[in-house]
Amino acid sequence: MNSISKFRLALFASSVAIAAADAGAEAPLRFSVAEGRVQNEFFRQGPVAAHLVLTSGPDARLVVAFPAGNSGAALWFDSGSKAINWQLEEPVTAARLDVDGGTLHGIRAVLVAAGAAMTVKHAILSSVRVIRDYGYTGETPREVLVDPVLSGRTVTWQRRRLDGAPGYFLLVEVLAGAIKGGGNDPVQLLPDKDGRLRLAVTALSGDEPLMALGADGLLTDAAIQDAQLHNTLAFLSYREKLLAGSWRFNTYFGRDTLMTLQLLMPVLEPPLAEAGLAAVLSRLNIQGEVAHEEDIGEYAVLRHMRAGDAPIDAPIYDYKMIDDDFMLPIVAANYFLATEVGRERAVEFLAQATDSDETRAALLLRNFRFVVSASEAFARDPRWQNLVALRPGEHAGNWRDSEHGLGGGRIPYDVNGVFVPAALTAINEFLGSGLLDGFADAETLAALAKAGDLATVWSREAPVLFEVDVARQAARSEVERYAARIGVQASAALATVPQDGVRFRAVALDGQGKAVQVLNSDEAFALLFLDLPGTDVERIVTTLMRPFPAGLLTDVGPVVATPAYADDAMEPLFDRSRYHGTVIWSWQQAVLSAGIDRQLARNDHTPAIREVLTQARTKLAAALSEAHDIRGSELWSWSEIDGRYHVEPFGQRQQDETESNAAQLWSTVHLRAGDTVRGQ
Repeated sequence: MNSISKFRLALFASSVAIAAADAGAEAPLRFSVAEGRVQNEFFRQGPVAAHLVLTSGPDARLVVAFPAGNSGAALWFDSGSKAINWQLEEPVTAARLDVDGGTLHGIRAVLVAAGAAMTVKHAILSSVRVIRDYGYTGETPREVLVDPVLSGRTVTWQRRRLDGAPGYFLLVEVLAGAIKGGGNDPVQLLPDKDGRLRLAVTALSGDEPLMALGADGLLTDAAIQDAQLHNTLAFLSYREKLLAGSWRFNTYFGRDTLMTLQLLMPVLEPPLAEAGLAAVLSRLNIQGEVAHEEDIGEYAVLRHMRAGDAPIDAPIYDYKMIDDDFMLPIVAANYFLATEVGRERAVEFLAQATDSDETRAALLLRNFRFVVSASEAFARDPRWQNLVALRPGEHAGNWRDSEHGLGGGRIPYDVNGVFVPAALTAINEFLGSGLLDGFADAETLAALAKAGDLATVWSREAPVLFEVDVARQAARSEVERYAARIGVQASAALATVPQDGVRFRAVALDGQGKAVQVLNSDEAFALLFLDLPGTDVERIVTTLMRPFPAGLLTDVGPVVATPAYADDAMEPLFDRSRYHGTVIWSWQQAVLSAGIDRQLARNDHTPAIREVLTQARTKLAAALSEAHDIRGSELWSWSEIDGRYHVEPFGQRQQDETESNAAQLWSTVHLRAGDTVRGQ
């Protein structure tokens, strides 16, 4: 028996042993999500957590992504012009392999690929970031490439991590069909006489497993009963951090964590809430800014090596975003001040020391001081030049973080018009509660004492700088021309353009203070976080809920932007193939829904405004129902036939600029029930 065969037998013996051991202690989390031609299989048990992605079609692909170290393995196939159709034949099971220096954990899956012979075009065993980057650039760092080893009916890719840690293992065994190639020839997988390939695929990673939060530590019984969304939230929730999404974002993202906690606040259990907040606080920099993303595992090793440093896996944090800095006070206030369980647990949580030997309270206060300091210039002199802008050299800084998400804007509306005043208000409420008195010195309390006055100026002066006013005739003309260019019917949209024209807040200001006249979903943040006058509430809801392209509403959800009122040159930047274009993001619908609920909970709105809100909620619910099957996805696009809009999975058309995660953390927020945010 050759060494590869011995290796295989050892692997499978270990796999059976670990599966039996785990099965007695913990039932596996196992669920599937189908989106268009992509089948997603999720598995978690004990130290194993993995997401198997099977992409059918002429560009077939197999990805296994692990939350451990944000690591993964991927194969791309060439089948000529013929389509490959994947099927999972047996349930995914746990696998493991003990190697020098540690243990590899992962999964084994039995698959069928039907349609044609497949040539392995490319293989990557590394960080998910490396796999993701290959999808964007077609390039792979040469250090991580590894040659396949063929033996009998198997092909194996295996290597240690670049820093010498236990690495990665991918084994494909042909159970029905044939295999050939190797050496200087590409690996080919050949179907049997019936046109079917039956494969056993085992993928393993040596990165340290995360510790899953138990199902009873996520949401209260008041949460909506939705098995798929519950499973998704469970798969992405760990004691160390919450993961932004799978398969592409299997690690910490600050903004995603905070917004998820905010929207799930009415049904959060303390373990989930505090795991998320602790992860954010522990990653603050010395200035008090929130980390956006982290490079970990082999991607961190690669970055250290590129910088000329030793090959170490010390995390590298990204602080280029500006919105998450102002989200932290809002979410912290909503948990520790506005929920009963948060108030009960606040002192104990904040007093706990972190790995840096600072208390969590000290870290939170550091962020508060940053927020107040960043807000002072505009409060003293409320000109657009003193608003909070993107960092020099960056093209993104808020949730619309693709290259053209702000249409070239430099000063985002959501940050300046909503998050800054809401954050200052939250800090002021913390001071009024007395909760910080035992943690802050007199100098810090004095520095924060101005937050209330700053919030007043920002609330009054900042939003109006983003005002866009389009006269009725110009608005109708723009909508009609834009609808014709993108090939959708305009009659329903045109009928809703009011006599006094269209007014909205621009998505951003450019570097000269000029409004980027893209109507956008970000005004829903104002409904959720600010105590707006009734006239503003009515305008926002009416504007956003007009039929697309005059407004945002389609049959399958509100798009997050419409460039109908912008310069013609802006339209390609917001196409339905763009990541932040005329597409539907699941969590943005939840923001609008929660904002409407918050406004309905107020007792100072007139019956007419309440009726506008109620009608909007009904329309939004109908759109959500139409897109129910894809609700847990990151985003989706659309097609229009005879005036009706239909869901199109994002990333499965040739023109789409990237792809959507099937499991997205902040898409699980539709599990919320009721609303307990501040301001009611």
